[in-house]
Amino acid sequence: MSNLVFRNVRHQYDGENSVDIEYLEVGAGKLVCLLGPSGCGKSTTLRLAAGLESPLAGEISIQGEVMANDRVFVGPEDRRVGLMFQDYALFPHLTVEDNVAFGLSHLGVEERRARARAMLETVGMAPSARKYPHMLSGGEQQRVALARALAPSPRIILMDEPFSGLDVVLRNRVRDETLALLKEMGTTVLMVTHDPEEAMRMADEIVLMREGRIVQQGSAGALYNNPVNEFVASFLGEVNRVPAHRNGDVLETELGEILVESSLKDETITEILVRPEAIRFLPIVDPRAPTGEVVLSRNLGAYCLIDIVFESGFRVTARVGSFYQPKVGEKRSLSLNLSGVFIFSGPGKAQYVDKPISNIN
Repeated sequence: MSNLVFRNVRHQYDGENSVDIEYLEVGAGKLVCLLGPSGCGKSTTLRLAAGLESPLAGEISIQGEVMANDRVFVGPEDRRVGLMFQDYALFPHLTVEDNVAFGLSHLGVEERRARARAMLETVGMAPSARKYPHMLSGGEQQRVALARALAPSPRIILMDEPFSGLDVVLRNRVRDETLALLKEMGTTVLMVTHDPEEAMRMADEIVLMREGRIVQQGSAGALYNNPVNEFVASFLGEVNRVPAHRNGDVLETELGEILVESSLKDETITEILVRPEAIRFLPIVDPRAPTGEVVLSRNLGAYCLIDIVFESGFRVTARVGSFYQPKVGEKRSLSLNLSGVFIFSGPGKAQYVDKPISNIN
């Protein structure tokens, strides 16, 4: 069952398309992340779902009920959606309990307070019920905002970069706790983020947007390992852009020779994209393999980033486990894990190498 569906939805600011979505579906109980660079239309998409913006064309429905089309527009107060904003938007003059109870005006006073206390208990904030927002940490305010969004039993929660105001260490803990709670409650969530790591960490499905359109939608693994174009590959993670020279059915590169897929025999290819973790160090310096000099080595805890320069002056970055960190000045021979090598032959078209040849292992 789908909780939220967009069909042929368009929206404009000053005559320019800000959103142009052919189809977007958020399944019941799923957490879907809208991901993309600033200005790509993800927050506008969230506002359209909430009823804070009206579409120029198309249809938006929630649980099969039409919320907006060319004949119908249901306001945000009647859509039964929960909203969580970047700054939490807690009322400073209300206690934590009163903030959570604020959206429950359809209930009696005692029912309202009982529901607010129950939600605060769920998010672990019951002991702070009589405190005011300024007396709480950022993480605690985030949990209160979540309790307030969940209190009216919404059909879907809409979250606009809810963790961006937290420091890195706290952010990881709070979003993991939030994810566990949302999954436990079976809540449907559409969340906006510009952080690929956050999207991959939290989402059942990622919707990557660019210039108002959906470029690719799928699981984190699908987008990272099978990007449909260069934009997706580079947005989801770092890549090395390696110049390539076509020689028949082979691409000659500084990282070795790569067999060209038969479907690309008539295509012009001038570079390949290589994930840093796809570059592997051989245990010995092998004259038959691509060899370069380590010029920079950075230990980032769980892994190291190693920069290698070849005789031609070409430079690549490899990512390896921190237990293995070659020293600056050492010579190293390389091989490739071809699952992290992408060849794009044109806009929107991608091919993946699956057969090693020559000195690539």
